[in-house]
Amino acid sequence: MLRPWEFEIQLNKKSDKALYLQIADAIINAIKSGNLSSGNTLPGSRQLAGLLSVNRNTVIEALDVLIAEGWLITMDRKGTFIADILPEVIRSAKNQEKTTVIIEETKPHLVFDDGLPDSRLAPMNDLARAYREIFNRKSRWQIMGYSNELGDIEFRKAIVQMLNFKRGMNVSPDQICITRGSQMAMYLAAHSLFTNGDYMMIENPGYKPAWEAFENAGANLLPVNIDSDGLNVDEVEAYLKKYNTIKAIYVTPHHQFPTTVTMSLKKRLKLIELSNQYGFTIIEDDYDNEFHFGQRPILPISSYSNAENFIYIGTLSKIVAPALRIGYLASSAEIVQKVAKHRKMIDVQGDNIMEEAILNLINEGKIKRHLKKTNLIYKTKRDLFETLCNQHLKDKVTFTKPEGGLAFWMVPNAKTDTKAVCEKLLSKGIKLMDPEKFSYGNPVSGFRLGYASLTEQQMEEGIIALSKLL
Repeated sequence: MLRPWEFEIQLNKKSDKALYLQIADAIINAIKSGNLSSGNTLPGSRQLAGLLSVNRNTVIEALDVLIAEGWLITMDRKGTFIADILPEVIRSAKNQEKTTVIIEETKPHLVFDDGLPDSRLAPMNDLARAYREIFNRKSRWQIMGYSNELGDIEFRKAIVQMLNFKRGMNVSPDQICITRGSQMAMYLAAHSLFTNGDYMMIENPGYKPAWEAFENAGANLLPVNIDSDGLNVDEVEAYLKKYNTIKAIYVTPHHQFPTTVTMSLKKRLKLIELSNQYGFTIIEDDYDNEFHFGQRPILPISSYSNAENFIYIGTLSKIVAPALRIGYLASSAEIVQKVAKHRKMIDVQGDNIMEEAILNLINEGKIKRHLKKTNLIYKTKRDLFETLCNQHLKDKVTFTKPEGGLAFWMVPNAKTDTKAVCEKLLSKGIKLMDPEKFSYGNPVSGFRLGYASLTEQQMEEGIIALSKLL
């Protein structure tokens, strides 16, 4: 028998806090106060919506948040229950344990990452089901044999359809290579383009793991500064006139890493013009295209019909879960064949079973629905994060609310020892990325704060702590 619903939730429809967050917080408070205990059953979403006089979708959003944060669990055909192991219980138990290893004493309880999605929202049940179905449907010899080093052909066709219809590109399956994450794609691109002594241009600040892949292939790096509307193309042109062995430029034009700015149309067209004139390749890392909260995302540079030399890199890891390494590279058939040759040297093929499992989710529409749901959650978190920053960091930092991506870029208004700030926060159990990690040469003055995987309480705690040090 279902446990009766014994407490009331008071909603304030005039509050700045979204109704679904009010519902979620009320249930959390009921768990903390003992009104709800582990194992208790919640009413169904329709019944709860009726009790609260709200739309059922509002209740579903609240339940999604509680499930993601670990307060609730669902059991197929049985219902939704208060979790056996609760977040607060885990935290309290950890505080009571005697720590004997020094590194555990400084392990952060709050991490501002570089903009990762909340892995708790990943559709793992759907993915596990699809994975099992692949094993059950195919013969063992079909699963265990080698296949094309470029990836499963049907999966590549799905990527082609997405790129052509949603991102304005014009590619075919022989122009796609599926990789184990975008980092492998960058490594393969680098070894297909560079020989020792070649030059390439990079954004500064920018993404250091990509720089390391390019340097590993023998490239010398030339840093280009970032303006309020993206890459400084005048500096690009100056480098091209000075060096005659520049093979490529690496850019993140949609939401520049780490500053989140979008490259202007004027600069995109100028970069393409320079690429065509000097023959260098534009390596475009579109790492978070799916997370966009405006009317529509800006089309990639690689989608422009006059872009002759491009390598476009994307990832599905952030859509499904960061731990699932699925990325892809799109370019000319000639470059993709070079990539395939290098791929065979280090990794004969990708994870074909996982590719087919994700393809199932794409074909069933589950990936589309997952993105729609998570983007609503992330947009709400972004707006809340902005509110908290305006409340606690006003006059201390300068920032612009990003139209997409899962992080903010904060520039201190006063001269700040950013490294010291990071160290002091870490001593309080709050981890913030040291600007050295995305700077070429001297550290830039700025902080990249990822918000997607944080709770409302964690956001506020972290921002208040940062405010006290600025």
